[in-house]
Amino acid sequence: MARPSRYPLELRRRAVRMVAEVRDDYPNETAALQAVADKLGIGSRETLRNWVKQHEIDAGQRPGTTTEESAQLKALKKENAELKRANEILKAAASFFAAELDRPHTRS
Repeated sequence: MARPSRYPLELRRRAVRMVAEVRDDYPNETAALQAVADKLGIGSRETLRNWVKQHEIDAGQRPGTTTEESAQLKALKKENAELKRANEILKAAASFFAAELDRPHTRS
């Protein structure tokens, strides 16, 4: 799963809009991405390219997993991990109690 962006959502939206506006002013997409990244002080054009790609996926212009679907998958994976951990705890408890039942008890 992708880690949360350190950039605010509004900056990401603004950057995507700016790329769309200036795309025709540059000879290729890479040059447009670099110009916008430099203007906004974004770390790299690759970061900006990922934002544009995700925007196109969310808008239905490109195949892929939408942000909402990604969040649902992340929640399901977290829940699955919690259930696996709980299952391991239950197995350990069952093993402990089985061992206690098998061991000879002495009365005091």
